[in-house]
Amino acid sequence: MDSGSEGGSLWHKITRFFHGKGTDNVEQAIIEASQEGELHASEGSMMLSILQLDDLQVQDIMTPRTDITAIPAECSVAKAVEAITESGHSRIPIYLDDRDNIVGVIYAKDLLREALTASNHEKPVSQVMRQAFFVPETKNVLELLNEFKTRKTHMAVILDEYGGTSGLVTIEDVLEEIVGEIEDEHDAPKEADIVIVDGDKARLSGRAYLEDINEALKIHLESEEVDTIGGLLSHIAGRLPLPGEEFVLDGVKFLIEEADSKQVHKVLAQSLEPAVGAESQENNSAVA
Repeated sequence: MDSGSEGGSLWHKITRFFHGKGTDNVEQAIIEASQEGELHASEGSMMLSILQLDDLQVQDIMTPRTDITAIPAECSVAKAVEAITESGHSRIPIYLDDRDNIVGVIYAKDLLREALTASNHEKPVSQVMRQAFFVPETKNVLELLNEFKTRKTHMAVILDEYGGTSGLVTIEDVLEEIVGEIEDEHDAPKEADIVIVDGDKARLSGRAYLEDINEALKIHLESEEVDTIGGLLSHIAGRLPLPGEEFVLDGVKFLIEEADSKQVHKVLAQSLEPAVGAESQENNSAVA
């Protein structure tokens, strides 16, 4: 079908099946259109994802402060070029004193222009950086997408309630909520936050969410203070746990495998309850 013909674009399909339908039941209209073949499954899924953006805050999709690649304001153009090259990012935040004080953003294209002149290699990036765009953690994701469009910018620095740096959100992060993971040649393969090793063991990222762990391991962990397993174990210990430390929660032993002075990276979870199959086999052996 010609791309310019009736129904040849997603927009034509949207306007056609929404015609005459109330806006109060948009989600149901999308589901019905997908079921009736008016929309491909991928198109319907994308449209539902767009609707769900209005229920998300930027803190739900941001890259946390500890994972941000940032460089100090006194860093030279030459060093900044190295940081851009190693990270694969086209934009990097600039901070003064510490990462809680982001003062600007450096663009790869600006650095390239400066790097073409040898005398500029030692120039501090503070003389080349652009103004940063700041938003609070509670900012609505759909509103942020609109602001990205009107401001013609692709990155926002997320601030917590005290004005410190909480994280970073890019337009790619928002688009991934609509179309799924977007990977390029610079992206390293991502490890799953929860990997089942065998029947009674699982390897967890320190940033794995408690609700996801509960679902995967069929346990019940909860906290009003934190959302992740690394945060929970740190909260229980009253400090950052050390590699080798163990915690027993809800019949599961959590062993800290990797941690540094800033965060827990890897945790091995092992059920202390015998697996159903193993218990049955033990009982059968005892009867025999």
